[in-house]
Amino acid sequence: MNPLKIILLLAALCSLAPAQAKDYKVGDRLNETKAATKDAYRTITWDDLMPKDWDPTAPFKGLDLAKLKDSDPRAMEALAKMRKEWSEAPINPELNGKEIRIPGFVVSLDGGPDELREFLLVPYFGACIHVPPPPANQIIHVMPDKPAKGFRSMDTVWVSGVMQVQTSQTTMGNSGYVLMAKKVLPYTGP
Repeated sequence: MNPLKIILLLAALCSLAPAQAKDYKVGDRLNETKAATKDAYRTITWDDLMPKDWDPTAPFKGLDLAKLKDSDPRAMEALAKMRKEWSEAPINPELNGKEIRIPGFVVSLDGGPDELREFLLVPYFGACIHVPPPPANQIIHVMPDKPAKGFRSMDTVWVSGVMQVQTSQTTMGNSGYVLMAKKVLPYTGP
């Protein structure tokens, strides 16, 4: 099974009732084709943020999560273990200082109505809001050079800028990357 699908299954163990916004359901991902762009930014995928040999499910081998109820102490123990392991998830150091472009969902951290001064970018709908945060190597702390106008939480965007390998702790989740964004545009597909 795809490691990210397993991440979603684990997160669903303690999720709130799935909420929908627009056409997305909790866990939905965007199409992230590595299309060439007309500018200097290289399009990357969320898988590029994880070291190739990292297995996010390793701590859960032998535990049948599908058979556990939310109130089961083993489920609570698994969730605590998951949060600790994922807060320390390894990053891809090759991305440090690279000009990249990536699509994702917005989790607002700072801004006013229809304006973002700081936000997290996450790979699937509901992350950090309806389900526990993804691993730190699947969260990007975005710092736009000027406020991004017309966006709010769970909107879909393309973000372009310079990637920094840097941990960041927020109330919504820990990130392994900070992206100094030059462009924040609505997602319109690959």
